[in-house]
Amino acid sequence: MSKSNMSNVAQPDFAEVVHLITAARQHAYQAVNTTLIELYWQVGAYISNKIKAAEWGDGVVDALAKHLATTQPNLKGFTRANLFRMRQFYETYQSDQIVAALLRQLPWTHNLIIMSRSKHAEERVFYLNMAVQEKWSSRELERQFNTALFERMVLNPVKLSTTLRETHPEALNVFKDSYVVDFLNLPQGHSEANLQQGLISKLKQFLIELGRDFCFVGSEYPVQVGKQDFAIDLLFFHRGLNALVAIELKIDRFSPSHLGQLNFYLEALDRDHKKPHENPAIGVLLCASKDDEVVEYALSRSLSPAMIAEYQTQLPDKKLLQAKLHEFYLLNLAQEDGV
Repeated sequence: MSKSNMSNVAQPDFAEVVHLITAARQHAYQAVNTTLIELYWQVGAYISNKIKAAEWGDGVVDALAKHLATTQPNLKGFTRANLFRMRQFYETYQSDQIVAALLRQLPWTHNLIIMSRSKHAEERVFYLNMAVQEKWSSRELERQFNTALFERMVLNPVKLSTTLRETHPEALNVFKDSYVVDFLNLPQGHSEANLQQGLISKLKQFLIELGRDFCFVGSEYPVQVGKQDFAIDLLFFHRGLNALVAIELKIDRFSPSHLGQLNFYLEALDRDHKKPHENPAIGVLLCASKDDEVVEYALSRSLSPAMIAEYQTQLPDKKLLQAKLHEFYLLNLAQEDGV
C-alpha cells in the first residue's frame, strides 16, 4: 500500500482513537469528581451529626482544620471555611435524594455557586438541572445568575404557538421568553445590521445564551422561491428537536405582521431544505420588545411552529425581578390558601 493510501486510511482511524482517549479522560474526570463530591458529602454529614449531637462545638471544626493541615500537609480543600461549607452542603440537600444525585455530576465550585447564590430550594434545583444539562463552566453559571435566568423563566414563561407546543412539547425546555445579549455592547440606536453582525461576531456567547444543542448553519441564509431570492437572518439546527430553527431579528416592538414573513420562510425551509429525517422547521422572532397579550393573540391561531421572544441589551435588574418573584409566590400562596 502506498504512503498516500496509508494516510487516507489512517486519518479517520486516528480520529477514532483520539475520540476514545478524549471520552476516557472525560469519564476519568467525572469519576474523580463524583468521588470528591461524595467525600465532601460524607465529611459534611459527619461534622453536622457531631454538632447536632452536641458532641462538637464550632471550635472543634477549627481544631480539625488545623489537625488536617498538620498531619496531611499536601491535602487541599479542607480549610476551616470549606469544612463549614461541607456541613452546609450536607444539611442543605440531605432530605432530597433525587437532588443529591445531581450534585455529584457537578464540580465543587459549581455546587458552591448554586448553594450560595440561590434564595430558595426551587431556585437551587433549577440551576442544578440546567448546569448539568447545559454543561456550563463556572463563569457561564455565574452569568446565568447575573442575568436572573431563574426569575425570568418563572415570571415570563416562554410563549409558543399551539402548533409548536403540539409538534415539539420539549420546546418549552429549549426556548426562553427573553435572551440577554449584553455582551454585544450595542448602542441604544442600533440597527438590525448592527444586531445581526454583533451576534455573528460573538457567536460563541450567543450559542451559550441560546442553549447547548443549537448548531449554527448560517447568516443571511439564501432561500429561493419562484424567481425571487430571500434571506433568513440567522439559521440554526437544534439537535434535540431535530429541526432547523430560523431566527428573524426585529429591532422594534413585535407586530403581528412580522409573523407572515417568518411563516413564509418556514414553508420554504420545509419544502426545499429540510432533510427527510428532520422535523418541521421552527421559527423564532427575536424582537426588541413585545406586548405579551398581543403575542398571545398572534400565536393562538398560528399554524406554524413559531414563537416570539425579545432580546435585552443590558443585564436585567435582578433585585427588581426578585421582588416581583416574591410577590408572585405570595400571590400563589394566597390563592392556594383560598381554595
